[in-house]
Amino acid sequence: MIARKLLAVSAVMVMGAAGLTACSGDDGGSGDSTSGGDVEMTFWHNSTTGEGKAYWDSTVKDFEAANPGVTIKIQAIQNEDMDGKLQTALNSGDAPDIFMARGGGKLADVVEAGQAQEIAVDDATKTATGDAAFSAFTIDGKVYGMPMSILPGGIYYSKDLFEQAGITETPKTIEDLEGAVDKLKAAGIAPIALGAKDAWPAAHWYYFFALRACSKDTLDKAAADMTFDDACWQKAGDDLAAFSDTDPFNEGFLTTSAQQGAGSSAGLLANHQAAMELMGAWDPGVIASLTPDKKPLADLAWFPFPEISGGDGEAGAMMGGLDGFSCSKDAPAECSKFLNFAMQKKYQEGYANAFHTLPASKEAQGVVTEPALVDVLNTYNDAPYVSLWLDTLYGQNVGNALNTGVVNLLAGQGDSAAIVQGVVDAAAKE
Repeated sequence: MIARKLLAVSAVMVMGAAGLTACSGDDGGSGDSTSGGDVEMTFWHNSTTGEGKAYWDSTVKDFEAANPGVTIKIQAIQNEDMDGKLQTALNSGDAPDIFMARGGGKLADVVEAGQAQEIAVDDATKTATGDAAFSAFTIDGKVYGMPMSILPGGIYYSKDLFEQAGITETPKTIEDLEGAVDKLKAAGIAPIALGAKDAWPAAHWYYFFALRACSKDTLDKAAADMTFDDACWQKAGDDLAAFSDTDPFNEGFLTTSAQQGAGSSAGLLANHQAAMELMGAWDPGVIASLTPDKKPLADLAWFPFPEISGGDGEAGAMMGGLDGFSCSKDAPAECSKFLNFAMQKKYQEGYANAFHTLPASKEAQGVVTEPALVDVLNTYNDAPYVSLWLDTLYGQNVGNALNTGVVNLLAGQGDSAAIVQGVVDAAAKE
């Protein structure tokens, strides 16, 4: 079962989606029937170009054809704009009917504020997907999000650049990774692409160091009571600082974006300008959209985040999340109907192919054939547990503090103690 191990501490969740431009009344949630009894819904997603955008255009068209009288207005949102735009729309009461959700503290806040509604999940969808995939979207026993894809993280790399640098085996330990960094630099290759301008890609490095330093019980406890007094949190920052001292990232990483254009961190890997990137299972699709021929990177491969000695995390533990969609409080019943429609095997397979990712439906997983994703899937299924991304797990206030603190550390303007103190201060506001 692909999603059986995701930590869903108190079933907290995160949301993320928003608009490219300031939304008018027409672009927000409608939920209203027209005078002829027809229904119009608004739909915000984060696929602004390529196969992903085409997938949603086609799926919406099919749904409209199967449901005469229902019209869905799509707004494609740049990923990095999502959180802020959607939060503004939700707070103004002008949210889209269908919006992107990822599980974690943010969506829990949305639900608590009465800004999202329970989703009616069909029996066929439950059977195909399994209860575990819904755990990160469940609050107080009710489902508020439909999972579309499962996104465990790890390190994507170019086999060609590894070969060029004389690296014959993927790193298993942090010392191995540091050795690979040295070989790549000696070969004149930027070792690791990092889009720290967007903050969250930089924070992912701290998250994985924390996954290795902290036990599952510690991660769970922090989510339950927002306490971060275990020494592992500072160890994670110290370990990241020591790794950063090896100068592993691309030149100008603090001003590099994550996913926008050839100069982004994903673009550097897509164009063989850097050898590695730490990212979730959406990365192959993003990279494919940024290669010169807009096709999957032929030599792309993947390995799990290396093991680190001295920590309490269990060997093989992974971190990741889920992409899904929720219905705003005023959305019509057709919102749930659309989300169930998109969970059919045909559309889950199409989603996996379009986004070069892992579908949430177990029935559709046979469509995954890209080598890097097959490796992710196999490793995921063998993992003793999988934590949600920490900014997802701990909610917006703590997540923002984590992200800011990590960027400051990498910029030489903070340290591990400052990360922990920032998180503690943010948690106090919860």
